[in-house]
Amino acid sequence: MAEAKKSLNFIEQIIEEDLNSNYSREELKFRFPPEPNGYLHIGHASSICLNFGLGEKYNAPVNLRFDDTNPAKEEQEYVDAIKRDIEWLGFKWAEECYASDYFQKLYDWAVEMIKNGDAYVDSQTSEEIAEQKGTPTEPGKESPYRKRSVEENLELFEQMKNGDTPERGHVLRAKIDMTSSNMLMRDPIMYRCLHKEHHRTADTWKIYPMYDWAHGQSDFIEHVSHSFCTLEFLPHRELYNWFLEKVSKQGEFEPKQREFARRNLSHTIVSKRKLLQLVEKGFVDSWDDPRMPTISGLRRRGYTAGAIRKFADSIGVGKRENMIDVSHLEFCVREDLNKIAPRVMGVLDPVKLVITNY
Repeated sequence: MAEAKKSLNFIEQIIEEDLNSNYSREELKFRFPPEPNGYLHIGHASSICLNFGLGEKYNAPVNLRFDDTNPAKEEQEYVDAIKRDIEWLGFKWAEECYASDYFQKLYDWAVEMIKNGDAYVDSQTSEEIAEQKGTPTEPGKESPYRKRSVEENLELFEQMKNGDTPERGHVLRAKIDMTSSNMLMRDPIMYRCLHKEHHRTADTWKIYPMYDWAHGQSDFIEHVSHSFCTLEFLPHRELYNWFLEKVSKQGEFEPKQREFARRNLSHTIVSKRKLLQLVEKGFVDSWDDPRMPTISGLRRRGYTAGAIRKFADSIGVGKRENMIDVSHLEFCVREDLNKIAPRVMGVLDPVKLVITNY
């Protein structure tokens, strides 16, 4: 009897539809883009298995890209830990990339956007900018600096780059639409001044790109075909595409962002911010403490890479968030260990027994 064909999840359906329309298999390329501001946890394992699993299924390259745009929170230790975890799970990346590799290119594009009237330097405080953003039901108000001349914007942006501007002195904002129903399209910030040492570029840069500006452009530079992220980034897709339109030329291949829902694990904290607090306040010994839900913590606890991959595969991907009971993860590791764990029997505390009436 022929084996039943496995049904496709909605992400695989998207890829298959693209292959049947205007994509070729040679154009397929995926990426896993962690921010190196902490160790990876069980929630990241699902994303790792999704992206690298698609690479294996379609024989397509998968880049490991570190979105290292915030030197205040990122460290080389986290980069090394992330690489160890991915390798331990059994995956290999095609290229090791960093958003910081593209800082100059991103800056050059930002300069072009200023020249084209698509970006401007705002000198308001973050509180003033937030107040003028409006609400989901009320339009925002334009910044008093929105009509600065191209020449003045270029001069101020150059000062920001050279470190002549204090932190929080200026920001570079995209000029889009302060009345947009999508709050993210109301002149989002592209650059902020940050005089911090970067783990790769040292003190070369005094300005750093915001995630929304760096992420899509990094996908574009690397020729990623499908950029998969969690559901909270759905409102960001419009901005993702707007930025791509500004930097790409007609006919150039552009990435496609699509979103999937998180799979939350019951009785488990997976917020990196909260996990960092546990480490810093000494409640646990380190990020790889066996009590931690990090991949390295699970490894020390005795979980196998096969069990975690099986868990990620079994819960699948969907469009709606749901809660997975932690007992399912425990079932996966028991099932995997049942197949591979050696069994021995021994008497640890023997008692001498003499049979006298045999």
